[in-house]
Amino acid sequence: MKISVDELGKLTADALKNQGYNENEISVISEILLYAQLRGNNQGVVKLIGKGMPKNTGVQEIEIEKETPLSVRINGNQNQAMLVVSRALELVLDKVTKNGFALAGTNNTSTSSGAIGYFARKIADAGFVGFVFSRAPERVAAYGSYNPVFGTNPIAIALPAKPDPVLLDMSTASMSFYGVLEAKTAGKQLPEGVGYDADGFPSTDPAAVAAGALKSFDGEFKGSALAMMVEALAGPLTGASFSGQQDSRTNWGHLLFAIDPELLGDRAEFQAKLERLRAHIKGAARLAGVEEIPVPGERGDSILKKIMESGEIEIEDKLLEALRKAAG
Repeated sequence: MKISVDELGKLTADALKNQGYNENEISVISEILLYAQLRGNNQGVVKLIGKGMPKNTGVQEIEIEKETPLSVRINGNQNQAMLVVSRALELVLDKVTKNGFALAGTNNTSTSSGAIGYFARKIADAGFVGFVFSRAPERVAAYGSYNPVFGTNPIAIALPAKPDPVLLDMSTASMSFYGVLEAKTAGKQLPEGVGYDADGFPSTDPAAVAAGALKSFDGEFKGSALAMMVEALAGPLTGASFSGQQDSRTNWGHLLFAIDPELLGDRAEFQAKLERLRAHIKGAARLAGVEEIPVPGERGDSILKKIMESGEIEIEDKLLEALRKAAG
């Protein structure tokens, strides 16, 4: 069903208000959720349905555990992760502007931070190269196993190209866990080869895969190896938990860092070269039946542009029904 972008924004804000967030928190979280939803990313409003992500009212303030001119480690103290990573982003942008490089790690959160491409893009929009890594509870099997040992462990890398950043935002899993929940909500089957049931048999039933394990994005060792690297970077390095630790499901981690292109050259020259690279890739000879060669970030930007031009967005009927229920 199609609804207006304005209505979607209101439903999102109302659902967050019903889940206990104040106006400032609603503003931050809504922007991150709608960033995803308006780009066709499944890290959007699906997070608000069912149990949702109610505010933890018994938590302490976000705390800086360690800080240097180039780095900061943040204890989220179980605050909503989008708020915690947004605080880390603020500090990274301040430090990279002053020093040319900045690094931030967060720990002690247990809720979704949304599409991490949002944070990487903010870094690129400011003229810097941005990297974001995230780990979460075990949902993904290692190559050769069917036991979940990794989170979906996404990676986002953003380059400050003009007019739009080059943005890679990918899960190291065959799909995000919220993609599984979206399919379950819509009553749809998953694609072949996505994951296993709890007994290790391949399954397209989202409920069975949710109880079992997803595969890595390629179903091979390379995807599994990359997931392990993210697990380490966003887990032990940041002071968060990691696979196999007792509190792995209550202490998620994120790693952000930013690089000023001026450290190695000229930012404007770098951006011009990125545009030439993008044009060269898109101008490559196409295989039969291929209409256009995509580059990272282009699909989401194209979806956003069409939605904003029309002022309307298509929302799956059952998801919209659940969102309206969450919004009261």
